[in-house]
Amino acid sequence: MNLSYRSAGLEDAEAVDRVFRATFIDTFAHLYRPEDLEAFLAKFTLEAWRAELADDRFVFRLAESDGQPIGFAKMGPPELPVDTNEPWVELRQLYVMNEWRGAGAARELMDWVLAEAKARGATDLYLTVYTDNHRARRFYQKYGFVEVGPYAFMVGEQADEDLIMRKSL
Repeated sequence: MNLSYRSAGLEDAEAVDRVFRATFIDTFAHLYRPEDLEAFLAKFTLEAWRAELADDRFVFRLAESDGQPIGFAKMGPPELPVDTNEPWVELRQLYVMNEWRGAGAARELMDWVLAEAKARGATDLYLTVYTDNHRARRFYQKYGFVEVGPYAFMVGEQADEDLIMRKSL
């Protein structure tokens, strides 16, 4: 097991998409009607990934094992309904493929996220997490994230109850 990490570029759109789809489906597909899952995943096209990878407001870090993508983290401009005057960034996605959980990739990606958020001048980092994703919630809590309120995360026509979490940097 040889894990490595690097910034993702336009050429990595397919790798990011592959990790995203596999991880989201493995973790959450059982929660949704097929049509809701399909509608949600349809928004994540290769063109959409490329647009974000080309946009300076977004930053991606890719985790690989022997050159194969196994996870990624994505930060982007703030969009959550948060009332603050402090400079902040949003962790939009942090995914590690199920078979790589516990191998240290999530920790490495989160350490990078925190360093990158600070380097961008943020004083706070926000994210959302599914209420019943206890593993992820424990992971974020270990990093000092605290719950600040509910958030409706739409998957097709289904509104999931997510939590907004914040970490002071």
